[in-house]
Amino acid sequence: MGDSRGISVGEDAPQFSAPLVRPDGSDDDVALEELLSDSAVLLCFYTNDFSPDCVSEWCEFRDFGWFSANDDVRVVGVSKSRVRTHHEFIKRLDLNFPLYSDTDLDIAAAYGVRYRAFRLFPRARRSCFLIDTDGVVRYKWISEHPLDPSRDTPPVAEIHRTVERELDV
Repeated sequence: MGDSRGISVGEDAPQFSAPLVRPDGSDDDVALEELLSDSAVLLCFYTNDFSPDCVSEWCEFRDFGWFSANDDVRVVGVSKSRVRTHHEFIKRLDLNFPLYSDTDLDIAAAYGVRYRAFRLFPRARRSCFLIDTDGVVRYKWISEHPLDPSRDTPPVAEIHRTVERELDV
């Protein structure tokens, strides 16, 4: 379960505003604090849209169902993919989760999960942060793969159990 990288459980989550693409086809600049006013947020960083490992990850969240049906927590993705690509990714995979566009990886850097794959290519380390409505990180999972952290996928069932326990839902 995670490692020493990234912000720590119990810390205030870094606040940001970025383009958010929604499943209904809309997109605009949305602050994280706006999402937190409605529910807790499970912020999930991933490499980019349409890479095979990311397709598997998002299909697993989609197929798990509980995250879609529960109003107590909202799953939100973050990757360096552009808004246009996010629209196509959501449509092609029939996702019901919004996705932030972090093209410059500033959000990933603020959460301590920006890295260079093979010391060359800037990416976001695959990771998930459960942020409660007060903006406090209650759980984190960060990929620990020694060479390419994009290869690990989040343990959706473990995350589900943790969300239920931490948010008492």
